Amino acid sequence: MNRFKGFFFGMLASASFGLIPLFTLPMMQEGLQTDSILTYRMFLASALVAVLMLLRGVSFATRWSELPWFAFLGFFYYGSATLLFQGYHSMSSGMATTLHFLYPIGVTLIMRLVFGQRTSPYTILAIVLALSGVALLSLKGDVGMGSSPLSFVLVLLSGFSYAIYLVAINNVQLLRAMDNLKLTLYSLLFGGIYFLVDTLLSGGLQPLPSTAALGNLLLLALVPTLLSNLCLVRAIKSIGSTLTSVLGAMEPLTAIVIGVLVLGEQVTPVMLTGMLLIVSAVTIIVLSPLLDRNIAERLRRFARRSPRT
Repeated sequence: MNRFKGFFFGMLASASFGLIPLFTLPMMQEGLQTDSILTYRMFLASALVAVLMLLRGVSFATRWSELPWFAFLGFFYYGSATLLFQGYHSMSSGMATTLHFLYPIGVTLIMRLVFGQRTSPYTILAIVLALSGVALLSLKGDVGMGSSPLSFVLVLLSGFSYAIYLVAINNVQLLRAMDNLKLTLYSLLFGGIYFLVDTLLSGGLQPLPSTAALGNLLLLALVPTLLSNLCLVRAIKSIGSTLTSVLGAMEPLTAIVIGVLVLGEQVTPVMLTGMLLIVSAVTIIVLSPLLDRNIAERLRRFARRSPRT
């Protein structure tokens, strides 16, 4: 059963990422801009990771050789979110979300072209099902007419930035061997620095308007940031970047479920079909070690060289 822990952490990471709207929408309704929210989110989550490190006795010490990689991860984390929000301002949110969630294809291409990893037909099938499900959940009849070509490029780059982030964690030996808490801390911290600079250049950091906003910010930092990123790193190191990326389709699925249960949105037959496709994709990914011996062997190699968590 140990080999399935990575799949569990991958699903938990993507599902908790899907809770982001639950905490951000109330803050945006109070007047907070996304750049301020993202800045607060990253630094507060970094502080929470630091507390965990203190409790577990994990060293904060870093070597000079590690700093460029932290800056690298932080940059692509920042780039993914910033480019996606740029897309939201220039095209429908459904189209932007769909284009962003093409990142499993980016991960697959990088792993194939750079690292020579053979892609299982089961993985390809799961990617097709997951992307189809995300499109059905997100587009809702909007095919993005009127959006500029630049908007499409920016959102595609947001997904590619996230793909690079996922691949680097598992394939740069220095990062793979690092304690997960330390890796998460400095990735979030450097990402927060990029967000802060961006925020200061675009009008300044807004103060929190209320105690309710502070509560939502704490939950945002705790669940879809701290929990999500720790589970994401654990999943990547357990099952690899490609399989983890496909499990990311759980994120829009969770967002839709929250919309239905909390915000009173209506469930349509198209949405149900999208949910079924995503669940099918996740099922194939979880069963892939049983279906493809090459995946099973790859997971055994990951298990043999798994770092301390």
